Amino acid sequence: MQAKKIMVIPDTQIKPGVPTNHLEAAGRAMLRYRPDIVVHLGDHWDMESVSSYATAIEIEGKRILEDIHCGNRALTRLMKPLNDYNEKQRRQKGKQYKPELIMLRGNHEARLQRYIDSHPALDGVIGEWMFNDEDHGFRVVPFKEIESVQGIMFSHYFYQQNTGRPYGGTCHTKLKNIGSSFCMGHQQGKDLAERKLADGTPQRGLVAGSFYQHQEGYRGPQGHESWHGVVILNNCKNGTYDLMELGMDYLLERFGKGLKP
Repeated sequence: MQAKKIMVIPDTQIKPGVPTNHLEAAGRAMLRYRPDIVVHLGDHWDMESVSSYATAIEIEGKRILEDIHCGNRALTRLMKPLNDYNEKQRRQKGKQYKPELIMLRGNHEARLQRYIDSHPALDGVIGEWMFNDEDHGFRVVPFKEIESVQGIMFSHYFYQQNTGRPYGGTCHTKLKNIGSSFCMGHQQGKDLAERKLADGTPQRGLVAGSFYQHQEGYRGPQGHESWHGVVILNNCKNGTYDLMELGMDYLLERFGKGLKP
């Protein structure tokens, strides 16, 4: 297996009114580090307007179309540096940079289909087809499905087959239950695990579920200090890699100069 470089973008949870300059900074970082593959772990569209967990007060004034459109605008901002670069290369007849792009659907995007299932009159009027990830060249992986890349299983989260509930506990516990190198989002912050099997085969677990600047109210005053950023898996092959972290503060300082929130 030939080694590849993978850029992992954790949950972005875009909703109206939140800053998105970190996404364009990540796009600039993409150009700087030139990953072969970019994997977005899902929950890009927050879809707060159709959340079954939100109270009536919390969703007052929220609109489905605006949830979709603001997520589309944010994804366009993420891809702007790459698209601008390739357009310049096209005009100058130079070589373009086109990494493989993978978008995992998360439970927040799944909110929309659940809402449509409960309101069948909306079928065909709104839906995931309004998300613009495929327009930007992403290959979409349905919610809960697993995408294997370089010996690593990627999914928004992994779950107990008998209950459908996500595995809990630490990353070490998840690695034991999953039984293979994996990478997932869903859980805020960052958690790592590593082990070797009896034959020396290395296995690594990575949980990275937060790449946004706003604060999620449900986490309370003790939940705002978790890690936020993107990660790059260098020399990735056969389920192992060299991990490089780009935390939010560094990313904005290094790649976010001149960008408006």
